[in-house]
Amino acid sequence: MRQVAIKKMSYWTQLASRFLRRDEGSAILEFALTLPLLVVFVVGIYDFSGAFNQKQKLAQGTQEGAIVAGGQPTSDIVVGNANPDSLQPVVAAVFNSLAGSGVLPLAGTGSCKTTPPPVPVPGSGLSWTYTFTGCSGSFPGDVLTIAINRGSATTTAPIAVSTSVTVAYPYHWRFNSVIQLLFPGANYAAVTNLSESATVHNQT
Repeated sequence: MRQVAIKKMSYWTQLASRFLRRDEGSAILEFALTLPLLVVFVVGIYDFSGAFNQKQKLAQGTQEGAIVAGGQPTSDIVVGNANPDSLQPVVAAVFNSLAGSGVLPLAGTGSCKTTPPPVPVPGSGLSWTYTFTGCSGSFPGDVLTIAINRGSATTTAPIAVSTSVTVAYPYHWRFNSVIQLLFPGANYAAVTNLSESATVHNQT
C-alpha cells in the first residue's frame, strides 16, 4: 500500500515537473507570481488618484468659500458672537461645492445639511469652526470641518486683515488591504485627514 502511494506521488511529481517545463506551465507560474504585484499596483494607482482627486475638490471648495468670505461684511464679526450671519454664505459655498463634486454623497439628508444653519464652535480671536457629520454612507463617523478665521492678518506689507478658510475631510485608503498580499503583516494608514486652506483680503 505504501509503495503504491509512493508511486502515485512520484507520478504526479513527474507530471507537474514535465508540465512546468513546457511554455504553458512556465507562463502560468509567472502569472501566479506576478498577479499579487499587479493587483497592488492597480489598487495603489486607483487609491492614490482617488486621494489626489478628493484633495483637489477640497481645494476648490475652500477657494470658493474664501472668495465669498472676502466680500462679506465684518459688522457682525466680534468676539462673543456665537454664530455670525456673515459666515453662513461662506459655509454654504464650501458645502455646496463639495456636495456638487461628490465628496459628500449624503449632502442634504440627516445631519449633513446647512438648513437650519449649523452652530459653530468659537475659537480664539475671530475664528469659528463648523462641523458636519453623516455625509458619507460608507463611513458614518466621518466629520467635515470648516474653520473660518476673519481676523487673519498678513505678515508682509501691505498689512491687511484677511479671512482664512480651512476645510478638512477624511479619505479612506484601500491600499492597506492589498499590500499584505506582498508583505504579510504590513500595516498602512487606513485614514488620512485631508486639509486645504485659502486666504483672501477682507473687502468690507
